[in-house]
Amino acid sequence: MRLTPILFTLLAFASSRAAAVDFAHEVAPILKKHCVECHGGSKSKGGLSINTRALLLEADVVKVGEPKGSLMIELLTAEDPDDRMPPPGKKKAALDPAEITVLERWIADGAKWEDGFTFSEKRYELPLKPRPVKLPQGKPGTNPIDLLVAEHFKKEQIEPPVPIDDRTFLHRLSLDLIGLPPSVETLAELPREGAIDRNAATDRLLADNQAYAEHWMTFWNDLLRNEYVGTGYIEGGRQQVTKWLYRSLVENKKFDVFIRELIAPGEESKGFVKGIQWRGTVNASQTQEIQFSQNVSQVFLGINMKCASCHDSFVDRWTLREAYGLAAIYSEKPLELTRCDKPTGEMAVAAWLFPELGEIDAKKPRDERLKQLATLITHPENGRTQRTIVNRIWNQMMGRGIVHPVDAMSTEPWNEDLLDLLANLFVESNYDLKSVIRLIATSRTYQSRSEVRGEENGPYVFRGPVRKRMTAEQFLDSIRSITGVWPEPEGNALANKGLTGGQLKAVMDAHGLKKWDDRPVRAVFASRDELQAALGRPNREQIVSSRPDILTTLEAISLANGPEMAGLLKAGAEKLKAKTASRDLIGKVYLAALSRKPTDSEIRVAAEILGESPSTEATEDFLWSVFMLPEFQYIN
Repeated sequence: MRLTPILFTLLAFASSRAAAVDFAHEVAPILKKHCVECHGGSKSKGGLSINTRALLLEADVVKVGEPKGSLMIELLTAEDPDDRMPPPGKKKAALDPAEITVLERWIADGAKWEDGFTFSEKRYELPLKPRPVKLPQGKPGTNPIDLLVAEHFKKEQIEPPVPIDDRTFLHRLSLDLIGLPPSVETLAELPREGAIDRNAATDRLLADNQAYAEHWMTFWNDLLRNEYVGTGYIEGGRQQVTKWLYRSLVENKKFDVFIRELIAPGEESKGFVKGIQWRGTVNASQTQEIQFSQNVSQVFLGINMKCASCHDSFVDRWTLREAYGLAAIYSEKPLELTRCDKPTGEMAVAAWLFPELGEIDAKKPRDERLKQLATLITHPENGRTQRTIVNRIWNQMMGRGIVHPVDAMSTEPWNEDLLDLLANLFVESNYDLKSVIRLIATSRTYQSRSEVRGEENGPYVFRGPVRKRMTAEQFLDSIRSITGVWPEPEGNALANKGLTGGQLKAVMDAHGLKKWDDRPVRAVFASRDELQAALGRPNREQIVSSRPDILTTLEAISLANGPEMAGLLKAGAEKLKAKTASRDLIGKVYLAALSRKPTDSEIRVAAEILGESPSTEATEDFLWSVFMLPEFQYIN
């Protein structure tokens, strides 16, 4: 492979990015300790309030990207006691050098702020119970999403985005629903523009239960920390839920049943609540009981309980006692509250976060307590669970949640009615996840031109779908579907791809198969290798609800010269070169990869790469040039 000037630029950009400062755990505690007394809540001494990032920047005390030029740092490090902050004599001590360094790094990195976070005394609180939504007037049969979004555009005086054409729609839809681009045959058979039935196309893809399950397993593997090898599997300290999860997705198991089988599990589904048994001594906030508290609250309720696992949370209202109360539901032994790794002497009492819906009987055995918790989380009046999952699906389909980030459901949504509408219709559908996906996919809102969003300097305003980056699994599966090079599900190839017999059997059992036949093995069933890691697939030691959207140095190198990528392209080149003439190859690859024909200029460039009689190396270079296009790597 050869490095292009563009790739050199990307490498330089990626390598220049230092590790980001964790606002919630590094910056917020410093500001709360030293600054909030005078500049937070209802107080704004000297005209400075740090309640929000916007207020902080308006005060001109922070020069983003330039800590040495920021008045905040100047005042915190002033030698003259009369100038230094906090003022001498105040209860709050002066900052130590390590704290100053954190703030300097934070400002240098853009002074990023946790979405929805505020030091003000009043914070937005998502309603607990479901709320009925009155739809605006509109043409009968109009998708209800479009009615609410049209009202939003009118209110914000925004020109609605233009609709996308049929090929773009099918490309986006297929990648979103089954994780693969549409086939060349499907695209070749398209009637004239505007003649396809988009609702029927959506239904056909959702009806492909195998492809749907294989794609959405990536989403759920990330959320449920379901990986096949790695940390925690030694001595049975961690267990997969692969077989149970795959069957659940193939069957489109109702989501309330799905949750109950995870929280009050059977043998096949207990890996999620079990978490990871770390080897050796660990921090008190990493025990399996606390992992249970963190994972259940994050995945199903959109609550960040990690901060509250060490101390009362800095980012929302949850307390250490509440985090341990949830952990005690799972614990089979008495659980002592530990604050910042120091025992407090107080014992946890098994309790659920929203007692107004019902309570946990702490005297019951653990299995009974788990059943009670599962019932409460799936309670029809628990709008928190309903809103959390539909917001996650909207984020997957549209590129950004109605509430953002999706794990911070205490953040105010950009449209409360839309969030509640989706949640209500989800319950009315009897907790059918596919019904939510279908409703979104068949809306004009989804079928509109996407936008590329940069840094947000003010309140978020919805303007349409956001361009999404392919996952590692989508990227590899798309290349394999285009080249026809799939790993073999047997023998040494099976072992090399990390697909264990148990995983393969789970797939086969779900389809009633005794033999695998010619079905391709998708990337989701393979263990995380170096290429998938470089492309952003996590190790799943922590819950992941969104993957990185920026290019890293490791990824750029892996895509340019990595052995895994080079081997895949070589195998693909050999297979395609043997079957297809040069000009036909160009048209086929562009159509398969981008769902469109190449332009005249693209044909000329590709022809120059391939030559009159393409070699394997020239075909590799051509494939690489297409697969490196942002148009291929992003879902537009």
